[in-house]
Amino acid sequence: MAAFHYKAVGNDGQIVQGVLEATSRDAAVSQIHLKGQVPIRVEEGGGASKKGKRRRSRRKSVTSDQIASFTREMATLLRSGQPIDGALSILTSISGEEARLTEHIINIRDSLKGGHSFADSLEKEDGLFSDFYIQMVRAGEAGGALETVLERLAVHLERSKEVRDSLVSALIYPMILLFVALTSIMILMTYVIPQFSDLFADMGQALPLSTQITMAVANGLQDYGWVLALLIIALIFFFKWQMGRRSSAKRWHGRILGLPLIGEIVKQVEAARFCRTLGTLLENGVPLLKSVTIVKETIGNFVIADGMDFVVSNLKSGQRLADPLEEHSQFPSFALHMIRIGEESGQLEPMLMQTADIIDQETQTLIKRALSLVEPIMILVLGLIIAGVVMSILVAILGVNQLVAL
Repeated sequence: MAAFHYKAVGNDGQIVQGVLEATSRDAAVSQIHLKGQVPIRVEEGGGASKKGKRRRSRRKSVTSDQIASFTREMATLLRSGQPIDGALSILTSISGEEARLTEHIINIRDSLKGGHSFADSLEKEDGLFSDFYIQMVRAGEAGGALETVLERLAVHLERSKEVRDSLVSALIYPMILLFVALTSIMILMTYVIPQFSDLFADMGQALPLSTQITMAVANGLQDYGWVLALLIIALIFFFKWQMGRRSSAKRWHGRILGLPLIGEIVKQVEAARFCRTLGTLLENGVPLLKSVTIVKETIGNFVIADGMDFVVSNLKSGQRLADPLEEHSQFPSFALHMIRIGEESGQLEPMLMQTADIIDQETQTLIKRALSLVEPIMILVLGLIIAGVVMSILVAILGVNQLVAL
């Protein structure tokens, strides 16, 4: 018998954790199911073994794009009449270039042959598939519509990828602009400006204040630039350490939500993710309490995620979804209004999906507007800095020329 640490969702929607003894991980999962709970994570001895570490390292090598492709291909093969194990065998033969994913597919197929369900087989892959993904598949198997669920999952994953890619694409140009400008300033200050030190040292008169400041900064970067580099690296590691601790990360997330423009964008993104994930779960028969608990695990901002506990507790007391969400006050008013209409009309699931699409479009528009303001401001500020540095040197050079002319 071995000890297994587990995390599961109870019938009341609450997250429960504990330790149980079982002969194997599969036996532990069966015990959890017998309790009427939905397992989220089951790890032997806390999951700190070398085997677990190797599995986690393998998991990191499988991308979200590969998961989306796997889901779409599985849905297509099942729709064409292939059995699950046959579809997995086909995917194993055609995904040879993606060795890590192939390894997981083989494990899933072997687990199916061992008598496990598709959802349990996915769950055994140590976090490769999210809790949301597994619960969707479990609901699809129970309802006899696995291919339909996989198609919806594929659409969900592809839509999420489109939104993510659009955000990244919108930020590429500003980041390139910032990198080029900062690189130009560093080259000016550490290589070009110091070349004038000997010339200015022979002037025999005080340099203009702007030139003195520029030369002092340039000499400081040349002599102590390594200190600045070490400081930046230390700050990066400190920030990563802070974000690795939930308590400190939650404080940072709260500060981000309080920022004028960035906070609004984060709220929009999280609201869209909440609506799309919850709508997809509800459409596939997952109860509302369990759905909200699962959705909590998909939200990236800890302040908003922790607020889902308040939502769940109010749902248990008989309130509708929109009321505690409104008290949580972290979602856009439009989303709350649409959710309320969906509940009153009995069309919550389609209303959630429609709301997610609308918020995604609004978010992209908001980001584009923000960048349209940020880009010229960045160009102006960085241009003024470079122009100020160049002008400070030109003023000093003109002073040297005047001395020579005299």
